[in-house]
Amino acid sequence: MTMSDRIAVMNLGRYEQLGDPESLYERPSTPFVANFLGVSNLLPGTVQGKDERYATVKLADDTLIRAPSGLVDGRSDINVGVRPEKIRLREGNGTDATPSGHNALHGIVRDVSYLGVSTQYQVEARGGARLTVYEQNVERATRAELWSPGEEVVLTWSPDHSFVVTSPTSSTTSNEPTDAVPADASTA
Repeated sequence: MTMSDRIAVMNLGRYEQLGDPESLYERPSTPFVANFLGVSNLLPGTVQGKDERYATVKLADDTLIRAPSGLVDGRSDINVGVRPEKIRLREGNGTDATPSGHNALHGIVRDVSYLGVSTQYQVEARGGARLTVYEQNVERATRAELWSPGEEVVLTWSPDHSFVVTSPTSSTTSNEPTDAVPADASTA
């Protein structure tokens, strides 16, 4: 990705999405692209409302989260995605306040993998979704300071870090990339 200014992601001989590396990673348009370029947490939900900035999405456990309105594109059943490094874990007992305007999901730590520079957590949200969280080992330096399996936590992230992908059951009838840009002689 560091050597390209434009990438086409293909799946079974069909274009999934075309774009620059940052757009493909930060704003994938399909579940395939979201998981092809790293780990993604995808949360199925239904759009409940929308304002100029954000759409409100209801998850399976009735939790409401927000995603940028412009990414919803008139759909009602969507998957809201968030990358593991964008999520912060906080105390589940209410002593560690969620930042104003951030999304919040309650969950239980199920697995912890210390990776040196970071720790990878598997967290089960109340609705049953499993989320991966990468936390830099900056504030927690020893094993005793890490979150432990069974601990209740709150997962928080900025709605601006959310992306929206099509439902995995949706099928595209076109063989054109999602963000198609007509090729010209200078880019072909």
